[in-house]
This record gives sequence, C-alpha cells and structure tokens, in this order.
Amino acid sequence: MIQHLINDIDEADFDVTRGGQVEIIGWLYQYYNTEPHDYAVNITGGAVTKNEIPAATQLFTTDWVVRYMVDNSLGKYWLERHPNSDLKSNLDYLLPGEIQTVDSSENLEDMRLIDNAMGSGHILVYAFDVFMKMYAEQGYSSRDAALSIVQNNLYGLEIDKRAYQLAYFALMMKARQYNRRALQPEKVKLNVHVFEDTDTVSPEFLDALSGEYADDIKQIIELFNNARELGSIIKFDKTFNWTKLRETVEDMHTDALDIFGMNQSKKIVLEVLTIAEIMSTKYDVAVTNPPYLNKFDPDMKKYVKKNYADYSGDLFSVFIFNNINLVKIGGYAGYMTPFVWMFIKTYEKLRNYLVANKEISSLIQMEYSAFEEATVPINTFVLKNVPNGSNGTYIKLSAFKGGMNVQRDKVLEAIANPDIDYLYRTNQANFKKIPGSPIAYWANQNILSEFQIGTNITDVAFVGLGMRTGDNKRFLRLWHEINCELFDPNSKSADITFKAVKWVPYNKGGNFRKWYGNKEYVVNWKNDGQEIKANTKRVYPQLGNNLGWKITNEPYYFKEGLTWTFISSSKFGVRFSPQGSIFDVAGSSLFTTNHKDLLYLEALLNSKAAYYILQLQNPTLNFQVINIKNIPVKYYNESKIVSIVEKLNRLSSLDWDDFENSWDFKVHPLLSHIADDNLSIWYYSVVLTNRGAKNVPIFRLWGVK
Repeated sequence: MIQHLINDIDEADFDVTRGGQVEIIGWLYQYYNTEPHDYAVNITGGAVTKNEIPAATQLFTTDWVVRYMVDNSLGKYWLERHPNSDLKSNLDYLLPGEIQTVDSSENLEDMRLIDNAMGSGHILVYAFDVFMKMYAEQGYSSRDAALSIVQNNLYGLEIDKRAYQLAYFALMMKARQYNRRALQPEKVKLNVHVFEDTDTVSPEFLDALSGEYADDIKQIIELFNNARELGSIIKFDKTFNWTKLRETVEDMHTDALDIFGMNQSKKIVLEVLTIAEIMSTKYDVAVTNPPYLNKFDPDMKKYVKKNYADYSGDLFSVFIFNNINLVKIGGYAGYMTPFVWMFIKTYEKLRNYLVANKEISSLIQMEYSAFEEATVPINTFVLKNVPNGSNGTYIKLSAFKGGMNVQRDKVLEAIANPDIDYLYRTNQANFKKIPGSPIAYWANQNILSEFQIGTNITDVAFVGLGMRTGDNKRFLRLWHEINCELFDPNSKSADITFKAVKWVPYNKGGNFRKWYGNKEYVVNWKNDGQEIKANTKRVYPQLGNNLGWKITNEPYYFKEGLTWTFISSSKFGVRFSPQGSIFDVAGSSLFTTNHKDLLYLEALLNSKAAYYILQLQNPTLNFQVINIKNIPVKYYNESKIVSIVEKLNRLSSLDWDDFENSWDFKVHPLLSHIADDNLSIWYYSVVLTNRGAKNVPIFRLWGVK
C-alpha cells in the first residue's frame, strides 16, 4: 500500500489547501481494500457474498469526475433558480449548454443532496464546498453556513461501516474548518448513516410493539433484515408516517436490567427508521458512484429480480433507475458507472425508460481503459428528472489514451472551446431512431435516416449464435491434432449426417480477417453430435451457474454462410464459410436462402459504413448478434458488387491456403517458383508426392485420435 501511495497518487492530492485531505482519505481506503477486493472479485470468481460486497464494489471516485457530477447537478440546479449568481465562475467542470431559468422560492436551507452509496465521502465533501459558495452569496457567515450544510443540505448512506466512519470524519473536518463548535456532538448532527441488519432485534421487542403503527414498524424491521447487503435499493411499497413510527418506538418502556436486549433493539429500530425516512424522502440532487456488481448471491438475485426486473443486469443499473426517481421533478441525478448501459442489450429497457421519460443533461464517455481502478470502461453523466425537452451535451474521449489526467485535460479543453470536434450537442429523441436505442450521440443525420428507410437485415437473412459444447477441451481440436481419416474438411453436402466421420470443421471466430479464413478448429460431431448431446452438464459451483452444452440453431449447421469473430480489439470483418461447417458462439453466423444475397451482405458487413453503424450500437469489444441484426440494408449495383466479392473471397482463400495453418495447404508460395533443377530430393519425395493428398501436410499423418 505504501508503494501505491508514493507512486500512484499525484503530489497535489496530499495538499490540504486544495482539498487533498479527502483525496488521501479515499485513496488510503481504496488501497486498504485492494487485497479483499482481489479475493472477492478475481479469486473466487463466483457470486459475491454479503460480507464481500463492500470490498468488491468500493471504488474511489477521481476528483475531477466528482467535480463534473456535482457542478452539473447541484451547480446547475442552483444556476437555474439564480440566473445572476456568480457561482458559475467557480464551477470549473460545468459543461457548455443551455441553462433554463426556473422560478422557485425554495430556501437554501431546504435544498438537499444525497449520496446513497457514499463510500469515504468524496462527493459529499466537494458538495459541501459548493454549498459554502451558495451560502456566501446569500449573506451567511461561514460559521453558520458550515453547520447548516452538514445538518440540512447533505445526506449520505453506506453499507460499509469503515467507509461510513471515514465519510463522517471528513465531513466533520470540513465543518470544523469553519466552525470550532462542529466537534461538539450535542450541537451538530450529521445526516450520514450506515445500514444495519435488523435480524438482531429481539423477539421480545417485537412482541412488545402495540398500537396503530405496530404493523408498520414490524414491516420496516422485516425490510431491513438484510440491509447490509441490499442497502439503498431497499424498496418501500407504501408511504409511512415516520414521525408516528418514531414516537411509538420512543414511548416503549424498557427495564433497567434489560435482560431481553430491549434497549439495544430500540436503538437499532430508531436508527433504521431514520435511514428509512432518508431513503423515502425526495431530494433536489442525488450524486453517487454506485456499486458495480452482477455476481449476485441467491438472496440478492431474488430481491433484485423481484423489485427491479427491468434493470437487474447490474447493481449500478438499479441505482440509475432508483436515483433519478429519488429526486424531485426538475432535480438532477449524477453518476459514474460502466458505459455498457449505453449500448448492450442487457440494459435496453433501462435506455428505453430514460430516453422516453427523463432527460440526459450531459455525459462524458471515457477512453476504454482510462480508469485503471476498474476493470470496465467508464462514463459519467447527469440526468434531469423531466421529460426530454432540450439538447444534451456529450463529450467523447475514446481517442485520448493516457489515463484519467489526460481525460480531465480534454474535458477542460472542451469546456474552454465548445466547438471542439469531440463535443456533441444532440437531442436524445434521435436515439430512438436506432434499434435498441443506443446512446449514440455522435451519429450523423445521414446514418440516422438510413435506419428509417433501409431494409432490416433480418428481412433477408438469418443471424444467430452457434453451439456451446460445454467442454471444449474434450470436444474441440485444432485440425492438425486429429487423425485425418476421421476428418472430412471437403464435404459439400449440407445434409450430411457425418455418421462415420468424427471430426468436422468448426467456425470459432479467431483473429481479425476478412472474406475467407480462420479455418482452424474441428468439433466431434460423430453421429450428429451424440457424445456432446449425451455429455452431462458440468456445474461450476464457484461460478454459480451451469455451463453445459447448448445446441443452438442446429438447422443451419453445415450450410454456407458468413461468420465473424464475437470479440475484437478494434476491427470487424466477416468471412465466407462454404458448406460443411458448424459454428460456435464465438463464431456467430449469418445465412440466406440465396447465394448472391449472401455475397452482397458480405460486402455490406465488410464496409466502413457497417463498422460505423456497429460502433453506434455497441462501441465495446463485443459484436453481438443483435448488433448485426440491426444493420439496415440498401440494394444497388448488386451484380457488380457480387462479382467483386467473389474475386475477394477467391483471393483471400488462396492467401489462406498458402500457409501451413490451412488444411488445403499444398506448397509454400516461395517454393512453388523455384526452378526444377534446384529442387531438393526432399521436395520431390515429400511435397510433390503429397500434392494430391486430400489432407496435404505430411505431419497430419501423425495426428491423434
């Protein structure tokens, strides 16, 4: 940890005059959690247990991202209601965009901001500084402002007690900076809390509850039975009278001896009621870096599926939905999350909900690996709790490598020069023009119109996933590893059952390549895959799921089609696959009833236009079947294009066969041009002898069964 502190943290983060105290607290806590985080996420590999959630999900939020989120939520909220405020000059990360004036008589003391996954309190501490500037504008003394902020304006919730203690400490230090009385507990009460389970509430306490509100109190106790795991996603199905509930508990009589733990139970329940009231209150602003977690244990999975079915792909997506509905109409919610929610199908319902019902005020999409502390690509964004009414501001940092400091500098450049080419202003209504509603803010109008007028690719082709064997080590081989007598790579029959042949060609993605190639694997499909289908599904307890075989789209096996690699670092290319192959999940494929249609689509999918459209839908490393299905098709110059593709396929096939990794390899192209009188005895005796062999390379004869 000491090495990380010395080498990884900027010297400025230690500067208390520049807010460094909260930076260093956050970094210390993150490095403290490194070992348990690695154990929970990287070593066990399975569902994250209740006790592991804090370590697995605790990520310190980079300072400039905190400032962006707060400046564009709390800061913008204030400027809308105080258009003549000087606060704007102090909001360094306020993005360019229209600020609409809102007529409001809301008192500053009544403005509330919450971070309901507060960690070590970084967001709350910076929000404190912004509130201080607001109070100064309103004529408050710094002493009075500091106390008012921590008691009226800032709220925080956390499942990790250690993180909560750091957040409490950081806020107390901020208040103490301006008011020495802040350290007197009887004078200052902070609104930051840590969740506690209620399973320790004694049965005697429950039995002693009586009166009109007893059932409501018991319902709250039941809801919080697993609060240290569920935290801020606990859902209330009704409105409660919190004052009456608290009075009922406070009025309960307890004995001095307290042999049944009544006093402790009473203390827990009163704290839970306070937290529950905070969770059910509406806020002006909610800002958080929510937990990133999709490896749920059974209890968590059941709860999320039951209460947030449409947003259950990950905990962060639940927080996105929850927090935008936690704020008042016209309020703002700021987030830092993985950016996969913007594109992939898992989060399509979330996108549709946000695009239809809320407004994306601004968004910054970071370079894929910029945030080294997380293993996922990140974005940060601010939503407004109103239906879409104006253009949002978007910054695309994908092209700028070098870490978070480079990303920060590029954001500041865009703020200083809104005409820069990686800043976009667009209306989110455009997103609905693209199937799946990806947040493709950089899409130009010409491409958007193609989605409106073009033919969908599924109208002319079938696109689907292939097979999963359940045990690749057992059922897959590279072609040169098996006995050539059990392998027929040249079968042209689409209806062949391979009763005698054991190994057949298998398309499994591979390296980037266009037109033809990557014919490397074979699969055991003897007797129509009898061994695979009879294979007992293998269960991996540490992964928490079943990875048995899955025969998908079998009617398309052995047909000619197009195949591509599911995962790619930067490029996309499809390859023609003649009759005689099965395809894998990683080698998803496309089929048509017409050969010319297939070649025309091959040209389309290998074009720059198709890659651009794929990037609009999903600029991650995965080219999913749904992304291919959503590509629009326009027909023109078909005969000419098909003729060109035939030539390209033939040239690519010749290129593939020129090297030993092809099962149709005959002779290296350099050797084929050597004069006859210079050829060696080896060439005459081995190469020429085997030129006519079905499976040519001589070393294949020593393969294994």
